[in-house]
Amino acid sequence: MKTLISNSKKVLIPLIMGSIFAGNVMAAGPYAVELGEAGTFTILSKSGITDVYPSTVTGNVGTSPITGAALLLNCDEVTGAMYTVDSAGPLPCSINSPYLLELAVSDMGIAYNDAAGRVPADHTELGAGEIGGLTLEPGVYKWSSDVNISTDVTFNGTMDDVWIMQISGNLNQANAKRVTLTGGALAKNIFWQVAGYTALGTYASFEGIVLSKTLISVNTGTTVNGRLLAQTAVTLQKNTINAPTEQYEEAPL
Repeated sequence: MKTLISNSKKVLIPLIMGSIFAGNVMAAGPYAVELGEAGTFTILSKSGITDVYPSTVTGNVGTSPITGAALLLNCDEVTGAMYTVDSAGPLPCSINSPYLLELAVSDMGIAYNDAAGRVPADHTELGAGEIGGLTLEPGVYKWSSDVNISTDVTFNGTMDDVWIMQISGNLNQANAKRVTLTGGALAKNIFWQVAGYTALGTYASFEGIVLSKTLISVNTGTTVNGRLLAQTAVTLQKNTINAPTEQYEEAPL
């Protein structure tokens, strides 16, 4: 298995235990992308969320500027709040909050542009767009093509390390393939900036924050640990979508 060692900027973080200096931890990779109000949502879409029942979503969901009638999740599928710009959202659980959604959608666009504009890239055109089978160390990765996950891919790093994946084309994950985190890496620190669409195959397992310029399609039975932030639509089919955890949890075998 090939391992990539990033030459990204190191950030020195002191650790203090009581009054005793315990040493330093080196956080690798770029600075994290600031999500603003968009970071309070597990799913955020500008043009609607479709769903094949039942899906399970942990965290807040929102659609804007499209009417709440385009948010097609049922109340019993979401542990969190469902925000819409009008009273047409799912009843009785939707919350009419156009101002919050306007801020969140604006921050989603700002975050997308931030991720897309990070320079310099540590790795360009890696694998000609095929990252399946690789172990990726923290850093900025850039492609002028589609990116494919045809076999399992691993992100290896600490809980403070950051990855930014700049994709000019589409992001495609094959059926039943996994994005795996090792060494303490956290999904909240992996940012997938996708200029095209994002398609996650059936019964796959995905990690990270998707900032997609267009559609995010999550196919049947797939699990996502992260956030789906789409500037068009999000489509779900009997999925489990969880907001990213703040602590490292060992993946099940």
